[in-house]
Amino acid sequence: MTDLVYYEKPVLLDRQKHRSRRVRPGASFAFARKANCVYLAGVEFNEACKEYAIVFTRSGGGKVVPVVMLGLRARENLLVNAEDGWDARYIPAFVRRYPFVLAEVPGQSLAVCIDEAFPGLNDSEGELLFDAEGKDSAYLRNALDFLGDYQREHLRTEAFCQRLQQSGLLMEMNARADLVDGRSFTVNGLLVVDEKKLAALPDATALSMFRSGELHLLSMHLVSLSNMQRLMERMAARKSPMEPAPQPGA
Repeated sequence: MTDLVYYEKPVLLDRQKHRSRRVRPGASFAFARKANCVYLAGVEFNEACKEYAIVFTRSGGGKVVPVVMLGLRARENLLVNAEDGWDARYIPAFVRRYPFVLAEVPGQSLAVCIDEAFPGLNDSEGELLFDAEGKDSAYLRNALDFLGDYQREHLRTEAFCQRLQQSGLLMEMNARADLVDGRSFTVNGLLVVDEKKLAALPDATALSMFRSGELHLLSMHLVSLSNMQRLMERMAARKSPMEPAPQPGA
C-alpha cells in the first residue's frame, strides 16, 4: 500500500506558488473510491473496530502495518456510496487528511504536500492557504497540526507493529467471501493475530503488553474481524461484476 494511494498530483506546498490558492471543503470522497484499504493508526482502533475489519499487511518496504478493509476487490471502496459520501460514522485519519500529506523529500525531513488534482483547490472559493502577508492561514495551521499529530501516531504504531512482528504473533489468513447470490472468492495476503500464540505468551510478556496498551489493541483487532461480513453484504448489494481478488492495499 503506497502512502500516496489516491494522490494524483502531489506537489510541495509552496508559499509563493500557492499564495492565492484556496481550498473549498466538501463532503465528496470520490478521491478514495478506488482505495480498497487504508492505513490505520493504533489510536484509531477503538472507533474503527466498531465498523471496519482491522487487519495487518506488509507495505512495499516489507514492514507490517495495520489497515482497515474498505473493499474485497482491487480498486473498489465499498464505503464510498453513489453520492460520493462516506457510508460509515468513523472516517479514518488517512482519509481525513486529504488533500494534504507529509512526504519524504530527498535530503530533507518530511515536507508538506498538497494534491493539485483536488477539485476543491481553486483561486476564488473556500479557505485561504496563506494570508495577505504570506503567512500560514488559520485553516492551514489546523491542517498542519493534524498532519503533525498523524505523524506522531504513525511512529507509535510503527513501533507497535515492529514488536508484534518480533513476537511472532501474526499468521496469514485467507478470507473467503461467500455471497448470498452464490458467488464466492478469496482475499489473500491478510495477517491476523494467532489467538493460540497470544494465549501462550509468557506471563511477563503479557503483563508488559497489557500495561503498554498493546494487548487492548490486539483485542480490538480480533473483535473487528467480524466486520468482514459487512463488506460481503455491501458487495452483494452492489451486484457489480466479479474481478480477481486483490492483495490488501492494491
